[in-house]
Amino acid sequence: MSAVAGNFPVVTFGFGRRATGRGAGRGRSVQIRALRLRRRGDNSAVTDEEVREPSHATGAAALGQGWSHRHRDVSGGWLRPTVFGAVDGLVTNASLIAGVGGGGVSPHAVVLTGVAALVAGAFSMGTGEYISVTNQNELVQAEVALERKMHARFPAAEQAELAEYFQGYGADRDTAVRMAAAVSRDPGTALRVHTREELGVDPAELPSPVVAGAASLVAFSLGALIPLLPYLFGLHVLLAALGITAVALLAGGMTVGRLTGRPVLRSGLRQLALGGVAVGITYLVGSLIGRHGM
Repeated sequence: MSAVAGNFPVVTFGFGRRATGRGAGRGRSVQIRALRLRRRGDNSAVTDEEVREPSHATGAAALGQGWSHRHRDVSGGWLRPTVFGAVDGLVTNASLIAGVGGGGVSPHAVVLTGVAALVAGAFSMGTGEYISVTNQNELVQAEVALERKMHARFPAAEQAELAEYFQGYGADRDTAVRMAAAVSRDPGTALRVHTREELGVDPAELPSPVVAGAASLVAFSLGALIPLLPYLFGLHVLLAALGITAVALLAGGMTVGRLTGRPVLRSGLRQLALGGVAVGITYLVGSLIGRHGM
């Protein structure tokens, strides 16, 4: 956990090991240069930039071998609602079109059903995502407010708790106590360290409800539009809609696999298989109802 940078021992640790929320595992490293505190004096504090600054040693070593030490945004601010919205729109509307198409309705009814589902689903997804993220942020802010009160009423106990965290990351007791004292001189930094450790989130980096809602709405609309395209362009063939849906599912899964570093073909086939099950079951149900006039 520790290394020597110049004349100063560096203790590097990552937050979020207890995290269960959206901000878990943000991938940041926190470095506290313990012995540098002696040169600063008792009235100084660790700056926010030092808390957020990545490891120069690791970064230089990685670059020297052709690697990047930068991390993708894994906080879920836009990627999760975008992927979820696009896949949901694609599978939902493809399944719906397969169901009504299998039931033997007219092409006009298929288009009407698909467009209605696109509009209703997009606004439902966008609104739901906005409310969900807003509620989660409000819950985090309430917990942060509680933690802030604890810092104000029991500063010594909170500082001792910080020292325990640092010891848990490999610092010896004396170094951990000095680190906790240094961090505690800045109430804002101390609060961020505590909330990252206890809640698994950074209160300064909460996801935007507007971004999440808009991403979900737009992604659902685009996904739901794909199976409608053949009908909108005059090709009233259900097989064409299902074919373009299969290509989109495969391509979308492969794109997500590339973004996440997973095997590209495997990710694409997995998404195609799951979407195919939903479409197949809905088509079967629609066909049975249409055939028996239920």
